[in-house]
Amino acid sequence: MTTLRLILGDQLNPQHSWFSAPDDNTVYVLMEMRQETDYVLHHAQKIIAIFAAMRDFARQLQLEGHRVHYLAIDDPANRQSLPANLDALIAEYAASAFEYQAPDEWRLDRQLADYAKQLAIPGRMVDSEHFYSHRNEAAQLFAERKQWLMEHFYRQMRIRHGVLMAGTGKPLGGQWNFDHDNRKPWPGLPREPADCRCEHNHSALWQSIQQAGVASFGEPSAAHFRWPLNRGEAVQQLEDFIDEALPHFGDFQDALTWRAWRLFHSLLSFALNTKMLNPREVVAKAAEAYESGRVPLAAAEGFIRQILGWREYVRGVYWANMPGYEAQNYFDHQRPLPSWFWTGQTKMRCLAHAIGQSLEHAYAHHIQRLMVIGNFALLAGINPAAVHGWYLGVYIDAFEWVELPNTVGMSQFADGGRLATKPYVSSAAYIDRMSDYCKGCHYDKKARVGERACPFNALYWDFFARNGERLAANPRLGMVYRQLAKMSPEALDAAQGRADEIRAGIEDL
Repeated sequence: MTTLRLILGDQLNPQHSWFSAPDDNTVYVLMEMRQETDYVLHHAQKIIAIFAAMRDFARQLQLEGHRVHYLAIDDPANRQSLPANLDALIAEYAASAFEYQAPDEWRLDRQLADYAKQLAIPGRMVDSEHFYSHRNEAAQLFAERKQWLMEHFYRQMRIRHGVLMAGTGKPLGGQWNFDHDNRKPWPGLPREPADCRCEHNHSALWQSIQQAGVASFGEPSAAHFRWPLNRGEAVQQLEDFIDEALPHFGDFQDALTWRAWRLFHSLLSFALNTKMLNPREVVAKAAEAYESGRVPLAAAEGFIRQILGWREYVRGVYWANMPGYEAQNYFDHQRPLPSWFWTGQTKMRCLAHAIGQSLEHAYAHHIQRLMVIGNFALLAGINPAAVHGWYLGVYIDAFEWVELPNTVGMSQFADGGRLATKPYVSSAAYIDRMSDYCKGCHYDKKARVGERACPFNALYWDFFARNGERLAANPRLGMVYRQLAKMSPEALDAAQGRADEIRAGIEDL
C-alpha cells in the first residue's frame, strides 16, 4: 500500500509535516522536467538554482530515512512532463494513493487537479504549510468593498498575527506605515555589506542542463554560484541580513546606484519562494531585531510590510484574477521588447545597469524592476505580456503567483487599476533624485526634446497626454494633469514628436 507524494521545485520545506517521520510505505518524487524549463525562457541561474536545491533536498530526505525517487533532467526514464512521469511512477510502485502539496501557480494547480480527478486511485491535495493567508482570503476580505487596497489588508494581517503591535489594534510607533522615512538616495555610506553567501560549483549540473537541450539566457555563473542550496544556508543568509543590512534597509530601500548591485536588500526572496524559509520566521527575526534595539522601527516595518503585507496580498490578487490575468492590456500596448532587454546594451545608463545586473545576477531590487525597467516599458508602450514573460524568466525569485500581479498590475497597470491605484511612471527627475545613474549618461536628464534628451521625459508627457480619457479623473494624478494643462500646445507637440521618434528608434536608444 504505497503512497506517492509529489514535491514541486518550489516546495523545498524540510519542516513540512509530511517529513515528521520516515514511512516505508511513502515514496517522495521530485522531477526536473522540460515542461518546467520550457514554458518560458528562463535565466540560467534560475534553472541551476532550482535544480541544485531540489537535488540537495532529495539527498537530505534520503539521509533522514525517507524513500525518494528523483528524476534528473537527463534521465532516460524522464518523460519530461508531469502527467507522463506520474503515470509511469504510479505503475512502477503500484501506488495505492497519490498526494501533492497545493501548487502556487494556477497552471500547475489546474494540471494536477485534472490529473488527480482522472486517476483510478485516490488523489489528494494538502496545504503547503507556508503562507500566512489562504488563497482566497484577500478576496473574502474585500468582497464587500469597491476597491482593493493593500494597506487595509496589511493592517488586518498585523492585527491578526500580533506583529509590531502596541496593544489592541494599535501599531508600534503610533502609525502603520513608515514609508515616507524610507525614500533616501544612497550617498555611498554606509557601505554595501559584503556578500557572505556560500559559494557552490554547479558546473557539472550546468553541463547536464545544456546537454539536455534546455534553452536559457543570462550569465550562469555555475562555477561561482551563490544562491542558497538548502534551508541551512538560507537561515544563515537571514541572520547575516538582520545583522548587517536591515539596520540601513529602511533608509535606502528605494535607492538606485551603479556602484552597488544589492545595497541593503535581503536577497531572501528565492529562499522564501522555494519555501526553504518560512515567512513567519523572517518576520519574527525582523521584529525581534527592532525590539532588541538593533534596527530602527522604520527599517523593520518597511521590511515586514514587504512580506506580511505585499507578498501575501499579491498572492490573493493572483488567485482572485486567474485564469486570464496574464492577458490584461488596459492601454492596448503592442510593441515588442527591444532586443537590448536581452543584452543590456543601451545608452540609457539606468536601464543598462538595471538590465545588465538582472542578466548577470538574475536579480534586481523592486525599484529597479518598477521605476526603471517597468517604467520604461509602460511609457514606451511595450506589450505587457512580453514584459511579463521577460520578468518571469529573468528573476531568480519569479514564480507566477508573485511575479504576474507585480508586473501586469503594479508595473504595467495593464489591469486598469485592480492592483495599483495609479500607473507608476516617472520622468528622469525621479530617477535622478533616487540614483546616481544620470551623471555621465549619454542623455540629458533635463531635456525634453532633441536627440540627446532623456527618453523618459518626452515619453512621460506623451503617455499622460495620450491616455487622458482613461487617467485624468484619477485623484492621484491631479497634479500631473494640471501641469499638462499648463503646457503650451507647441511644447506638447514637440514632446509627443520626440516620443514618436523614440519609439521608432527604440532599438538604437
